[in-house]
Amino acid sequence: TISFAVDWPLVIACGVIGGGFGALFSLLALKATRRIRRWNALQPLWRALLVAAICGLGVAVIGIASGGLTFGTGYAQARSAVEGTPLPWFFFAEKFGAGLLSMISGIPGGIFAPSLAVGAGIGSSLGLMFGSSAGVAALLGMAGYFAGVVQAPMTAFVIILEMTGNHDNVIGLMLASMLGYGTARLISHEPLYHALSRVFIAEAIRRRRAEAAPESGLG
Repeated sequence: TISFAVDWPLVIACGVIGGGFGALFSLLALKATRRIRRWNALQPLWRALLVAAICGLGVAVIGIASGGLTFGTGYAQARSAVEGTPLPWFFFAEKFGAGLLSMISGIPGGIFAPSLAVGAGIGSSLGLMFGSSAGVAALLGMAGYFAGVVQAPMTAFVIILEMTGNHDNVIGLMLASMLGYGTARLISHEPLYHALSRVFIAEAIRRRRAEAAPESGLG
């Protein structure tokens, strides 16, 4: 349970630092995705395969270097952190890199589970620095980072609260989520899911116009 007399610096740190890394993930993912899409336009198949191969190699190297910790969704690592087992201090950076490469590879995958793992890693590392409970710190890190990624603080707070069933730290989780959101807005003004939806809509419109052009020429 959070004791604000002792743990308020941890709450602020998890919110601000977690939100900052979450916004950085969104910013890098969107910029890389857009540039790769433009680059792929000339030779979509071969260039897409090349990007996927390079990203896959990067994910494999990170996974081997981490001893296999970054492979998979990260649920096991996040759960162990929430239950009080500290994660290696560098785990969040490795999982951050692996998640970013996975996303920009163009292969369908998730953002939710890896984000929780990265957030738990950030919180665990900050908990070690502040000498706080690893489980509480992991929860706060998850709230700050996920709110920074999706820029939806209430969604982040409610999801983490429902997943963990931990109602003893409601105020701390809400504060970390709001701080994560506020920090993310200063770094990236474009929420990740909204931006991705616009990219997919624009691509669908271009394809429809390209398909309609030959038909109008025949008419």
